[in-house]
Amino acid sequence: MAIREIRELGDEVLTKKCKEVTKMTLRTKILINDMLDTMYEAMGVGLAAPQVGILKRIVTIDVGEGPIILINPEIVETSGEQTGEEGCLSVPGKAGLVTRPNYVKVKALNEDMEEIELEGEGLLARAFCHELDHLDGKMYVELVEGGLHDMEPYEEEV
Repeated sequence: MAIREIRELGDEVLTKKCKEVTKMTLRTKILINDMLDTMYEAMGVGLAAPQVGILKRIVTIDVGEGPIILINPEIVETSGEQTGEEGCLSVPGKAGLVTRPNYVKVKALNEDMEEIELEGEGLLARAFCHELDHLDGKMYVELVEGGLHDMEPYEEEV
């Protein structure tokens, strides 16, 4: 496993549409494990393959309930609305208000290339939308209401 460099706003790889994953290879398995390691190391809740420079339709998410791996994900249903703070590992130190659906259902393949459907509300719904946007070359900064602001520095409790 390895920690990969997270690409930042301004890197053109973040503006490109990703390609479908057609089969699971050793390289793809290594990529998924590296993405999880990188996401956890950076204390993120989600990471999309283009954020580590790979134009494949793969995202990793963990909102505190264990890792979720989505290959070729697509949103099949949404409802409700939530507005809240959103940040991104590719825009370090910044956050902004973004409105997203409060409920999201996604269809994807898991790491065994089996079709799965997952549902999420609140933070998980937000993470699904945010990470899937990356796969189409879109970033949350395009959706921010009222501009970006500096995030409060994270302080660990003693």
